[in-house]
Amino acid sequence: MTGGQSSIESPCTKVCVVHPTQSLCLGCGRSLDEIARWVEFDAAMRTRIMAELPARLKTLTGAAAATA
Repeated sequence: MTGGQSSIESPCTKVCVVHPTQSLCLGCGRSLDEIARWVEFDAAMRTRIMAELPARLKTLTGAAAATA
């Protein structure tokens, strides 16, 4: 790596739409706070959040179906 910068893994899918009641991104499942602070989190915190995302997205899918 050059310039001392490292690549930070991100779950971003570039579908940035926030669910109106769950306040989570429909694309990646993160909260707005998590998105804003992503680069500040250490690797352990990012890994923990990423492990939670599949369950969050499943919940969002159910919430979207219930409101449709």
